Amino acid sequence: MGRSLAAVAALAALVTVCGCTVQGTDGKTHSPVHIELPGSKPPSATADGRPGGSDGKPSAPTSKGGAPVMWSPGDSGGGVRELQARLRQADWLFDGPTGTYDDLTENAVKGFQGKRGLPRTGETDTVTWQRLTKMTHEPGKWELYLMGGQPAGPADPRCLTGRVLCIDKTSRTLRWMIDGRTVATMSVRFGAVGTPTREGVFHVYWKSRHHWSTLYDSSMPYAMFFSGGQAVHYSYDFAARGYTGASHGCVNVRDEAAIADLYAQVRTGDKVVVYG
Repeated sequence: MGRSLAAVAALAALVTVCGCTVQGTDGKTHSPVHIELPGSKPPSATADGRPGGSDGKPSAPTSKGGAPVMWSPGDSGGGVRELQARLRQADWLFDGPTGTYDDLTENAVKGFQGKRGLPRTGETDTVTWQRLTKMTHEPGKWELYLMGGQPAGPADPRCLTGRVLCIDKTSRTLRWMIDGRTVATMSVRFGAVGTPTREGVFHVYWKSRHHWSTLYDSSMPYAMFFSGGQAVHYSYDFAARGYTGASHGCVNVRDEAAIADLYAQVRTGDKVVVYG
């Protein structure tokens, strides 16, 4: 401790004589002398020991080609979702977007990179991203959420009391609510322009676990009818194609496990609110 104080005192005397800079043996001006006291760390070292910049933050990882990596396998979030949507536009990815950088996304990136003579790393670096963005357009909301996963909007006030299937056309979501509490949320699809899903307040009047539509000659599992022939039910087409298709007026659900659980909870007479 005595030696450290002596070093600091010597430095203070040096600064007083020489001012704010120190002349080197080459005659050039240098920054003031830096004395590393016991327990201090160099400013370019990060807390975990990795090399960093002058601000002490970790350097961005780089790909094998030397470009900074933006996303890599295991990452998730909105950026990954946009990457997947753009890969779909370029016909390199056919599932999703999911928002998770999975094996399918990694293989799609490798294919895209190889086709353009870039290192096939499977990681999305800045060079890969620039190439991809030049070939594609900025994806809209329903391209980003083509297969669901979008957040629900605010619940309609009519959904806040009792047992309610609260169905929002704007956010394309169904919320199963009991006394104002959201029990489950799932993505849904509605009728086409010529066969719109009716809006208003209804009640479940019939449940049919293995329903078959004689009108459209198609399967409607877990059907919960609320207005004439319109029902909430599982849709194989929605599960396969997402929002590229539409129903004949029913409320389609693509998550079979979710609607199976919902079907087990909903009772005949429960309220259905459709709005948007």
